[in-house]
Amino acid sequence: MFIEPHLGRYQQGRISRTGWIEVICGSMFSGKTEELIRRLKRAQIAKQNVEIFKPAIDTRYHDIDVVSHDANSIRSTPIYAPHEMILLAGNSDVVGIDETQFFDEGIVEVCISLANSGKRVIVAGLDMDFQGKPFACVPALMAVAEFVTKVHAICAVCGSVASFSYRLVPSKEKVLLGETESYEARCRRCFNEGMAKSNLKY
Repeated sequence: MFIEPHLGRYQQGRISRTGWIEVICGSMFSGKTEELIRRLKRAQIAKQNVEIFKPAIDTRYHDIDVVSHDANSIRSTPIYAPHEMILLAGNSDVVGIDETQFFDEGIVEVCISLANSGKRVIVAGLDMDFQGKPFACVPALMAVAEFVTKVHAICAVCGSVASFSYRLVPSKEKVLLGETESYEARCRRCFNEGMAKSNLKY
């Protein structure tokens, strides 16, 4: 269980806000969004100012809300480019970002800027693509984050711990929005066996 650090520290008679970055990563169906929502709702219960963002292209469950596979949801602001967050985050204490892998590399500098300004930044995203390779900006965010949580799914083939997202449809597109009809979580062995039989390698 992740235990949230304190938002600030007492320094020379005042509270000094210290920002940081938290990354929640893993395969599809591993509970990334569920954990993101849990942390953000805890911050809201603590009466912290929370702003939540997601890529505008992700409308799988809802046009606006961030929604987990278990149907838990939280209100968010869909955006097209990372720099939009700088203005929209305003005086927030906590910034949450879902499906981070769908943003361009500018998201890394935006997260660093937000953290440097004293905000707690929590991002969730896939760390590997459908070929098992590091995906987009998430590995770079893991490198600059203070806290990294890797969550796991259950292999749809053998029931072992899964950390790979296996694509079930014959598409080589880097970004392909989909759910259980297009992907399943697999362990390393079952993922490699599936890839050996498929034509999805570049």
